[in-house]
Amino acid sequence: MANVAFDNVSSLVGEEVGVSDWVEISQDRVNQFADATGDHQWIHVDVERATREIGTPIAHGYLTLSLIPMLGSGMLNVEGVTRGINYGCNKVRFTNMVPVGSKVRMRQKLLSCEPKAGGLQLTNECKIEIDGQERPACVAETISIIYN
Repeated sequence: MANVAFDNVSSLVGEEVGVSDWVEISQDRVNQFADATGDHQWIHVDVERATREIGTPIAHGYLTLSLIPMLGSGMLNVEGVTRGINYGCNKVRFTNMVPVGSKVRMRQKLLSCEPKAGGLQLTNECKIEIDGQERPACVAETISIIYN
């Protein structure tokens, strides 16, 4: 975990700020996401059919994307932050399927730090890797604003 004072966050631009622990993508997690979003496509939730037709069920791309806050928590400890907000994404690409039962982790790199709305706007590259696979599951450029 990188620790930095609020006024020194920009010193980390261009640096990898952390790598998360591995998290298993269980069928239960996929089913809960399907229920929360209404996306019950068979490749995600019909274990028998997905196993027969594509080898295994796969996680939703947006489930993978939604893991970014959890995987990134604690990666960059900015002293003096009173609150932070998600501001959006510049781009998101789903570059590989996440088979149910696999493990994922995230690498986060700080791309930019700019003053914004009385705080600092941080742009991060978030790569979600799949254990044992060369190509990441997701590469997203996320934007947040932190305040002190």
